[in-house]
Amino acid sequence: MSSSRLMTSTRMIAGLLAGLMFAIVAVPLGAETVPPSRVGRGFGPVYDAAHEITVTGTIQKVVTKHVKGSPAGMHLLVAGPQGLVDAHVGAFLGKETRTTLHAGTPVELVGAMTSIRGESYLFVRQLTVGDDTVNVRTKHGALLIGHPRHTMPPSRERWMTQVIGGGQ
Repeated sequence: MSSSRLMTSTRMIAGLLAGLMFAIVAVPLGAETVPPSRVGRGFGPVYDAAHEITVTGTIQKVVTKHVKGSPAGMHLLVAGPQGLVDAHVGAFLGKETRTTLHAGTPVELVGAMTSIRGESYLFVRQLTVGDDTVNVRTKHGALLIGHPRHTMPPSRERWMTQVIGGGQ
C-alpha cells in the first residue's frame, strides 16, 4: 500500500511541476513596452495642444456651407505670412462675433493644425478680431457651446472633454 501512496504523490508532484512549467512558458518573460500615448481621445480629429500656433492674417473668405470631408461648422480662409490657412471655428460662435467676420478683416488665431483626409486645418482655440477675443475651444480642443467669452469652470470643461472628445 505504501507503493500506491508513493505513486500517487509522485504523479501529483509531476502534475504540479508540469503545470508550473506550462505557466512559465505561457507568460512572456520580457517586459512589454507601453504603447505611445495619443494626444486627445474622442470621436473627432485629435487636438494637439502641445503644438499650438498663432496665425495672424486677413480673412480671404468665410465658408459657412459644409464641404464634404471637412469638419462641420464655419471655416475662415486666412492669408498670412505662412500662406492660406483653412481655420475651423465651429458652429457655436455668437451672432455678434459672426457678423464681424468677413473678407478683408484682420484676425489673430491660436490653435493646432490637424490633418483630415490629407487636408490641413487649423482648429482654432482662440479668435481675436480687433480688441475682441473669443474662446472657441477648451484647452483640450473641445468646441465651446454657449457664450464663449466667459471661461468655463474646470469641472464643466473636464466633463465636456470626456463626453464630446478631444481631451486626454
